[in-house]
Amino acid sequence: MNRVLLVEDDPRVASFITRGLEEHLYEVKTITKGFEAIKEVMQNEYNIIILDIMLPDITGFEVCEVLRSRKIIVPILILSALDTPQEKVKGLQSGADDYLAKPFLFEELLARINAQLRRAEFSTGILDFQSYAGIEINMKEQSATRDGKELNLSSRELKLLIFFMKNRETALSRVAIAQAVWNIDFDSTSNTVDVYINYLRNKIDKNFPTPLIHTIKGTGYMLKQKS
Repeated sequence: MNRVLLVEDDPRVASFITRGLEEHLYEVKTITKGFEAIKEVMQNEYNIIILDIMLPDITGFEVCEVLRSRKIIVPILILSALDTPQEKVKGLQSGADDYLAKPFLFEELLARINAQLRRAEFSTGILDFQSYAGIEINMKEQSATRDGKELNLSSRELKLLIFFMKNRETALSRVAIAQAVWNIDFDSTSNTVDVYINYLRNKIDKNFPTPLIHTIKGTGYMLKQKS
């Protein structure tokens, strides 16, 4: 059963969402304040967070920023009556994966939740992903090392590395990487994937004798230890 953390201080909206999700066999926990939400996410695991912007203590934007700064990578879907393009951009820049304006149809909310969960499932791979070719990932601390050297990765770089580690020795397309790491459909005109691949290469390959990230011509990239 997928676990949903609903951060919403309007009891009518919270009740509406909770009833609908429980009918679709989701387990829902509701919290009304931002600081409580941060504490809850740090202590317990959820498959997705549904987050209102206007909360009694801090804003949903601030909640996103704190969670991402602590390298929490669970998908975040913002719900807000603030529906200007500027607010949506702000939400995505703060670390949210999706943004849905109020009022909304429950069917659309459910579709967006399912889309985020599918993308999260797509990013899974082999189970023993935390150690390979001298790379060690500490999921509890959300950190990574190579040959004992701290890599100092950003939350997005760590998410990208985790995806590579779970799918190591497999050629990964830019489409697959964009969907798994950014939860977005790939835009062929964007160089975001390539830019972040270069960021990651500079940290895990640059100062080591053998490179691990390889460009696969016509396909994308692969993490592999080559002799």
